[in-house]
Amino acid sequence: MPESHETPDAKTPSDGAPAGGTPLVRAIGPKLLVFFIIGDILGTGIYATTGKVAGKVGGALWLPFVIGFAVALLTAASYAELVGKYPRAAGAALYTQRAFKMPFLTFIVAFMVMCSGLSSASAAALAFAGDYLSALVDAPSTLIAILFVLALAALNLRGVSESVKTNVVLTLVELTGLVIVLAIGVYAVFAGEGDPGRLGEIHTTGGTGYAVLTGVMGAAALGFFAFVGFEDSVNMAEETVDPSRSFPRALFIGVAVTGTIYVLVALISSLLVDFRVLEKSTGPLLEVVKAGGVSFPPELFAVIALFAVSNSALINIMMASRLCYGMANEGILPAVMGRVLPRRRTPVVGIVFVTLLAVALVSTGEIEGLGDTTSFLLLCVFAVVNIAVLVLRKERVEHHHFRTPTVLPVVGAVATILLASPLADRAADVYVRAGVLVALGIALWAVNRAFLGIAARRR
Repeated sequence: MPESHETPDAKTPSDGAPAGGTPLVRAIGPKLLVFFIIGDILGTGIYATTGKVAGKVGGALWLPFVIGFAVALLTAASYAELVGKYPRAAGAALYTQRAFKMPFLTFIVAFMVMCSGLSSASAAALAFAGDYLSALVDAPSTLIAILFVLALAALNLRGVSESVKTNVVLTLVELTGLVIVLAIGVYAVFAGEGDPGRLGEIHTTGGTGYAVLTGVMGAAALGFFAFVGFEDSVNMAEETVDPSRSFPRALFIGVAVTGTIYVLVALISSLLVDFRVLEKSTGPLLEVVKAGGVSFPPELFAVIALFAVSNSALINIMMASRLCYGMANEGILPAVMGRVLPRRRTPVVGIVFVTLLAVALVSTGEIEGLGDTTSFLLLCVFAVVNIAVLVLRKERVEHHHFRTPTVLPVVGAVATILLASPLADRAADVYVRAGVLVALGIALWAVNRAFLGIAARRR
């Protein structure tokens, strides 16, 4: 079992003392933190990509979600130790810098996290404009997705208070939607509906054992998209009451609750709907509701699903714009990206920058590819974090903190590397898209370094 760890002979007293040391208000208690983490994880992944995962693996839809659940728990254990040890905002970038002391690697990790938020928000925008919206109105999906991104940017520009309040409401709505799916599914199963034989069927491209292995890994890598979000919560460490004590429990509860819900939803979906029907739909859970034999208005569920994917997109646009702003203030991106609106105090240039990138992704991608891009980028980041927790074992801190068993980050590092590798049978365009995004970041980093060098020489 994971255990707490205290080091009375601490060497580095400066980082991580839970009390004080931050200008931010510690207003997030343990219960609110759990709710925040659950809200961060729930959303587009389960509402939009369930069908695409089914298309990769067939009727055994539950299997990729179980694997994703396990990998998420392993990585959450590493985050729990690190956020308890260093309860500061900045998350993966902070841990990377402390472990490896390589500013360029730290920048790459931070930029990959930012890009994962953009690709996730773009997938949510396309899900919003897909079959869920089609249940209500007939409209051009790409145009609607772009307008959706612009609307989120406008809300983001208004201020963080409005965005956070909206997030709380939308989290309750999206959780309600999944409860409805489970309730309808349980009723249908007890009424004799569904085909249990589907749960053991694995349909992948090719019939060899290797093809089955890579097909399941590819489905697990895409299914992992549903679990991303818990890593964002560590950026709230400086606003959490006693983060070294609160975060480990909150992370495990948040991942466990959402993981359990996701696996149950996957089981219900496969029981009631053939994987070929799920695969063709951009609103797969709407197909489950229709097949449940309950007179629940599909239009009402479509509205709930639209709110759910909106929440995912809003959170990720907020995260990406703040990361852009933070990197500008640290001098690793051009300073102009740190500019804020005078009255609203929102990072206007950062918001405009990430919005333009999101519009480009929406215009050139599709849900499965963008979801897989998000998973790939974060699996790379999580591999670094799982290794960092082991490297940082040699660094002591003064306060009491959680320590995960060594085997968990070791297995977590191996699992994330395997799911990020070509063994996961993902499309080539995922690597191209991720490569272009990271190359853009490197170009901005290089331009910024060049301008800083010119300014230094002039002085």
